[in-house]
Amino acid sequence: MKPATLRPFLPRPAIRRRGLIHRNYAVQAPGNPTLQVFDRHAKYLQKERAAANVERSRQVDYLKDEVALRLTERLLDINRTFNHVLDLGANACNIARAVTLPDPDIDPSKPTSPPLSSRIAHLTAADSSRAMLYRDADLPFNQEINLTREVLDDEERLPFEGNTFDAVLSSLSMHWINDLPSVLAQINHVLKPDAPFMAAMFGGDTLFELRTSLQLADQERRGGVSPHVSPLADVRDMGGLLQKAGFKMLTVDVDDIIVDFPDTFALMQDLQAMGESNAVLGREAGPIKKDVLLANEGIYRELHGNEDGTIPATFRMIYMIGWKEGPNQSQPLPRGSGQINIKDILGGGEVK
Repeated sequence: MKPATLRPFLPRPAIRRRGLIHRNYAVQAPGNPTLQVFDRHAKYLQKERAAANVERSRQVDYLKDEVALRLTERLLDINRTFNHVLDLGANACNIARAVTLPDPDIDPSKPTSPPLSSRIAHLTAADSSRAMLYRDADLPFNQEINLTREVLDDEERLPFEGNTFDAVLSSLSMHWINDLPSVLAQINHVLKPDAPFMAAMFGGDTLFELRTSLQLADQERRGGVSPHVSPLADVRDMGGLLQKAGFKMLTVDVDDIIVDFPDTFALMQDLQAMGESNAVLGREAGPIKKDVLLANEGIYRELHGNEDGTIPATFRMIYMIGWKEGPNQSQPLPRGSGQINIKDILGGGEVK
């Protein structure tokens, strides 16, 4: 991946991947939420302010563009055309831009390999932030796909009729949803039978370096801890939530993306420019105090710093695929009906 160029006086962030390490965080149990975690109005204002600075907002889209590409690559594996697709929480239409790019899996037996947009007749991009949704309406990719933008009053209440869409996609927006069980059930409702829902969202291990260093800095300088980083769903919860919402043939997997920054100040500036600042209800008003930020910088480097002087920021992506039940949908075989012994495939059995 080639990220967008950042501020002239900062080096370009490096994106890399690593093996997954699991850490436990407190997350809300599956089911109807007992309280509202996120301030949806504050999140709307953050996205509006971020999109108002168009050039800066585009510079920090390296993460959203990368995840949109990885999500749409999964759609390539579904051999069908889609008459109407919904991009829920579309941000700046990163998915629409991704599907107009050349097919990354070129078939050598074919003279041309058209982009995924050739298999999508109509894409509806929906988001609550008008400024973010229309930020790139003047860019060339808009001419390469039949795209409609729709501003939502609230992304937790979908205004669409049942059985409307041949697929629903969502990239890096569902981690701000308060009532995930309800939204997943609504997505299932608006899908046509035997249609897929595919999403990518930040998971519980995201920004664990920043989370831990800020907690220690708060404890050291103020004698207490404030919620500076939003809580996120864990991968173990998402399968159960999809199943309860009525989805079948589930696939849930995780991927860590690590972005290297020159310092913690550049990291937090990029998060703000992305519209990804903290939006937890009851958060402390105003910016983080200077003494806490300085302590955080030293603690972050001591605990997590790279040998080259940069600091890593881990973004854990949860990718999920679920299918709305349909009459002609493939069904798993009954338990115990298998005719092949796994030992025969893996070469197990007695050792002679």
